[in-house]
Amino acid sequence: MSRSLLTPSRRLATPSRRSLLAGLGLGAVGLGAAACGAPGGSDDASDPVRDGFSQADMEVPAKYKGRTAILFWAPFTGNLYAEVQKLFTKFNESQDDIVAISESQGSYADLNQKFTASLQAKAVPDIVCFPEMQWLQFYFSSALAPLDDYFDDDWNLDVYLPNYINEGKAAGSTYVVPFARSNPLYYYNKTLYKKLGLPEEGPKTWDELAEFAPEITKVQVDGKPMAALTFSAADEWFGQADIWAFGGQNAKDFEVTINQDPGVEWLEWQRKFIHEDKFAYMAKASGTDFTTGISAGTRGSTASLRGFTDEADFEVGAAFMLGQVNAPTKVPTGGSGLSIVRSDSKDRQDACAELFRFLAEPENSAQWHKGSGYVPIVKAAQDTKIVKDLVKEDPNFKVALDQLENAHTADRTNWFQGAVTEIAAAMAQVYGDNKEAKPVLDALAPKLQEVLDDNREDIEKVLG
Repeated sequence: MSRSLLTPSRRLATPSRRSLLAGLGLGAVGLGAAACGAPGGSDDASDPVRDGFSQADMEVPAKYKGRTAILFWAPFTGNLYAEVQKLFTKFNESQDDIVAISESQGSYADLNQKFTASLQAKAVPDIVCFPEMQWLQFYFSSALAPLDDYFDDDWNLDVYLPNYINEGKAAGSTYVVPFARSNPLYYYNKTLYKKLGLPEEGPKTWDELAEFAPEITKVQVDGKPMAALTFSAADEWFGQADIWAFGGQNAKDFEVTINQDPGVEWLEWQRKFIHEDKFAYMAKASGTDFTTGISAGTRGSTASLRGFTDEADFEVGAAFMLGQVNAPTKVPTGGSGLSIVRSDSKDRQDACAELFRFLAEPENSAQWHKGSGYVPIVKAAQDTKIVKDLVKEDPNFKVALDQLENAHTADRTNWFQGAVTEIAAAMAQVYGDNKEAKPVLDALAPKLQEVLDDNREDIEKVLG
């Protein structure tokens, strides 16, 4: 989600709230009543159990037969999914009553589409997770169960890093607990920087990167100048940090401001850096071009750190996202948390809560952090030997933790997949097609405004 490992999920358009509800049979007429009834049903949305729904099919290993089986549809692949399976195996072996099964769905967009279809079919998983605030569309359609009744003195929101807690709440109730949470980082070829006599800590601002770029591009890779940085066609998450760095916002409350002067300055700066200065380019796979030495820099999630480190044959450096007018800049929170799906069984929901409690134990959170690169979302995890040893071994992991004080919820434009897709497409026009920033952003702004206007009433209810 690269976003590193996260960004590919943003490449496919997934339903807005309006299209989601229409697909569930509610249509435009049902928009106002959506929060009062479950998709495909007429039961009370405040009741976590709803008749008429069942658990999606899954395979339960023979040795776990007879246990309460819960199903997690995971938006992870590769190493991230392997780490999830390790945690689930540990949970399954730690007790005799519950078996937690994970099934990879590919990307967040794939999960979004499949979960929407499962709601229509009324055969659903027990656990899902969606990036940042994009779980709200399923809250609006009453697909998620509240979690607050499960909290006690040992497991509650206070155990998690505060940056991510409020992003799981709607109208005063909790529907998401943090799990695979992240923030974006700037990655660079530290070996090359040392060789060229550039600062080992990497650039701090876009202007500083522009100062370094001429030296970097003197280096030849297969007869071509090495790029100082690679962009991608799905950089909207990083773009949120970038526009904040230039003193702008995608939106101020419910007013889209992405095409005001700071936004134009941000995207036009990057256009010139790519197409006039020839210091960068839009890559098909930005992270791959970085780890293979074609580019000296890229942006990625904290969850990219483990993969980049393992794949590169040079020393990888990690730094805060580049500032400009604001340095350091704010960065958007990223990644996802865990939600329980409203279905027919309270026993299964109770079992899901026990899994969430297990994953929030400091040692388990620390192991997930070490294996995945996601931040150690449980505060006490940072005091474990696992995390302390990891930071000693690789200080890059501390960079991600240090940047947390700059992490904030993204502007409301980024709460909806449809708007996110539009932002990414607009940025790609500038990066790939050399379109001037001003007309591109002017064309984008009304599309984003329509999304905010369409969802304003519901957002206001969520904010309480």
